[in-house]
Amino acid sequence: MPQIKRSTLTIAALTAAVAVAATATGVTLAAQSSKPVIGLITKTETNPFFVKMKEGAQKAATAGGAQLMTAAGKQDGDNAGQVTAIENMVAAGAKTILITPSDSKAIVPAIQKARAAGVMVIALDSPTEPADAVDALFATNNYKAGQLIGQYAKKAMGSKKAVIATLDLFPGHPVGIARHNGFLQGFGTAGITAKTADQVSTGVACAADSFGDQAKGQTAMENCLQKNPDINLVYTINEPAAAGAYQALKAIGREKDVMIVSVDGGCAGVRNVQAGVIAATSQQYPLKMASMGVAAGLNYAKTGKKVSGYTDTGVTLISDKSVAGVTSKDTKFGLANCWGN
Repeated sequence: MPQIKRSTLTIAALTAAVAVAATATGVTLAAQSSKPVIGLITKTETNPFFVKMKEGAQKAATAGGAQLMTAAGKQDGDNAGQVTAIENMVAAGAKTILITPSDSKAIVPAIQKARAAGVMVIALDSPTEPADAVDALFATNNYKAGQLIGQYAKKAMGSKKAVIATLDLFPGHPVGIARHNGFLQGFGTAGITAKTADQVSTGVACAADSFGDQAKGQTAMENCLQKNPDINLVYTINEPAAAGAYQALKAIGREKDVMIVSVDGGCAGVRNVQAGVIAATSQQYPLKMASMGVAAGLNYAKTGKKVSGYTDTGVTLISDKSVAGVTSKDTKFGLANCWGN
């Protein structure tokens, strides 16, 4: 996670209501009015994380008297769709755009054009490359999220030799790299820091890309098991990928002797921790990211002051089997603070 100067937010007073619609091209403004216009662009429409982010942004915008425009890529990695959404939002009068970048580098020219037009751009969840391509970043410390599950796995494995599979995001994405490297550092791999730019492979028996998708996660796990049947510890980029890994393990009767750890803290994922499918997960808070972003947009519309720097929106390790030396909360806490269905 980029180490940028932290910022403080002045949260605008909350007032009235508005509605927004999405179209096949990505964005439609419900009605032209004098209300401040705030855009939200997520990676996909279907991932529960981004569904909750959108809900949080809409609630905050409605309460604050803003119009919210929303758009998403067709799938994770759809940069072209996000570029089109930025252009549409700027043309429709948005003065703040919140974005979870699918391609942290390729999106930068579109962001630069928006900022040159006076739009405040805030990255949510995922940083851009370079990090200062946006005005601010509100996000989980993804390196710490990985560290927590790595530390947990190390303690929980005890003296057992770990044969590790990592089901990652896709090549080059900073969130995927940060979580992966954080996990390995937490597990004890030497020479890794939060600033390590490349994904480390030391000590990994099999690394495969899941794109954060359950079906692709299952396929990735099946391929890893073919490569090394002795795998007994699985790190996954998120809980849908973890669910896919579990299905692959269950199909060969190994679901009880392989530990899965993950990141997200969605309600489905926390229930999987409760059921023993996932041993531990690092819970993040998309609603908080979105509501803080909308608050910053409302304040910008009111005062002309932009936010800047990195704001850590928090992460909590969730497990019903605590281990010594690693702080965690149980699934009761996790379910009280989760998102999605």
